[in-house]
Amino acid sequence: MNMKVKIGGVELKNPVMTASGTFGSGAEYSEFVDLNKLGAVVTKGVADVPWTGNPTPRIAEIYSGMMNAIGLQNPGVEVFCKRDIPYLQQFDTKVIVNVCGHAPEEYLAVVERLAQEPVDMLEINISCPNVNANFLAFGQDPKHVEELTAQIKKVAGQPVIMKLTPNVTDIAEIAKAAEAGGADAVSLINTLTGMKIDVNRRTFALANKTGGVSGPCIKPVAVRMVYQVAQAVKIPIIGMGGIQNAEDALEFILAGASAVAVGTANFMNPYATLEIIDGIREYMEKNEIEDICQLIGAVR
Repeated sequence: MNMKVKIGGVELKNPVMTASGTFGSGAEYSEFVDLNKLGAVVTKGVADVPWTGNPTPRIAEIYSGMMNAIGLQNPGVEVFCKRDIPYLQQFDTKVIVNVCGHAPEEYLAVVERLAQEPVDMLEINISCPNVNANFLAFGQDPKHVEELTAQIKKVAGQPVIMKLTPNVTDIAEIAKAAEAGGADAVSLINTLTGMKIDVNRRTFALANKTGGVSGPCIKPVAVRMVYQVAQAVKIPIIGMGGIQNAEDALEFILAGASAVAVGTANFMNPYATLEIIDGIREYMEKNEIEDICQLIGAVR
């Protein structure tokens, strides 16, 4: 039985990876999860210089999910290259580095720095606000998406995954722009923008006022968007958004995702990724599916 999938020419042993920002850079979960069993580890966002992130409080619980406004706190690419890449090299899994920036030159600096490093793919977080475009997220304008993708592809030493924001009118249009810019794959969805108000304190639950909503409550939106994108582009899709178990993961695969990323579930169940891999295998055995590729986009 084959569970291997290919994304941008890179073969993963199974279609399950971690979602950026929910798994640190792997070491944080290594007591619970054998990283060798994962299709890939996706790191927390890495910028050209250290980012301090947003003021606290920056996490709030909501019905069937959570909100966060961490602000992509990270130690910067130099620390990442010295500390995290050597750690991940110990394991037989693919390494996908998530890259963030406030301006094209910031993204390009990180991508160029990583070009010769032993990492397998780059995932570009285009939900970051663009300082050159009135702080509109890069991923909200198809023209900016295509331009930034093309610029990154010119200097990248690895296949490039563009991570799409769902906070747009037409996600398929954005995915097509990423494909036109030369993206090797797209991943979606990032968090939906939300707000929570503490009625007793009569103030915002998050210091940032708004935050990214994730968890089971966003899954139906995510599955719909993955399906729409699968109809619009020919490049592989990594699906995410509220995946808690194997059945959730299979929904994304049937909708057209070649792989899935597990995020918020890791916070309440650190074994979630391994349980999902086992669950997909059991489903394939039970339904006599020889190859996971038979399931990708099987629902038309």
